[in-house]
Amino acid sequence: MPKRFLVIQTAFLGDAVLATALLEKLHAFFPDAAVDLVVRKGNDGLFDGHPFLRKVFVWDKRTNKTRNLFKLIGALREERYDHVINCQRFFSTGLMTVLARADEKIGYDKNPLSFLVSRKLKHVIGDGRHEVDRLNALIEHLTDQSRPFPKLHPTKKDVENVDRSGKYVCIAPTSVWFTKQWPEGKWVELIRLLPVDVKVFLLGAPGDADACARIAKNAGRGEVLAGKLSLLGTAHLMEAAAMTYVNDSAPLHIASAMNAPVTAVFCSTVPAFGFGPLHSNGRVVETREQLDCRPCGLHGHRTCPRRHFKCAVGIDPVSITRS
Repeated sequence: MPKRFLVIQTAFLGDAVLATALLEKLHAFFPDAAVDLVVRKGNDGLFDGHPFLRKVFVWDKRTNKTRNLFKLIGALREERYDHVINCQRFFSTGLMTVLARADEKIGYDKNPLSFLVSRKLKHVIGDGRHEVDRLNALIEHLTDQSRPFPKLHPTKKDVENVDRSGKYVCIAPTSVWFTKQWPEGKWVELIRLLPVDVKVFLLGAPGDADACARIAKNAGRGEVLAGKLSLLGTAHLMEAAAMTYVNDSAPLHIASAMNAPVTAVFCSTVPAFGFGPLHSNGRVVETREQLDCRPCGLHGHRTCPRRHFKCAVGIDPVSITRS
């Protein structure tokens, strides 16, 4: 009888993208398996028409969070899995894991409910491993030690709705966290340095459209596509770009999932955390100044704790354009 897997990842968009590495590897080793996934509302668009998924369970965390959590757990308990794989270290997903019906429940030791799972693994930030390697540790005993890679599967509709003609670059200039976001003025300088015959597409969520519009206006060029493309449409556009310029944020992982060339600007965070580009066509740019305050946190801050933001303002746009 084919195996049944449940993968749980309800964190940010970039985390959901990286979790696709597990979907790819599970399918490679168990091509007939039924694989289900739990994600937060808003990230489910990544998995429209996904060829390896049977069901996608969506947790709405914005409204009636607790009620929706227990409703979701009820739906999970109607299933029976061979393996439940929790990619997170927080109580809510730990609760999903221990209350789901499964022969084996796998998670990280930092989860407060880890004492109730069948198999727990260490999760150490800054140990030199990429996050996909830490994810792979969850299923090594079922597969092997080789690094899995994330991958997205744009639908036919996404492909048809995206114009990839001509030479162009993509820029995703925003981030949820201020200190992970290269300043708008720096993006303007970068755009002005790009060849005039190269189209510039500014990408992001609907809430990023105003920032993208300001950058395009001040740079004197650039088409704002923020909020106009689906997540998979954005991925499809990135795939054929001459380059995609990003912060340490979800678009970096989308580019990696499409094996697209990407230049990632790291401000307050560092690649050693394990969230850098995954392929040889990926490049990291960061300040050359040795700052005793960097990194100032794993996720960034809403303002610079030192109020100088040297980790960002010290990065020369010219260095971004160098191959």
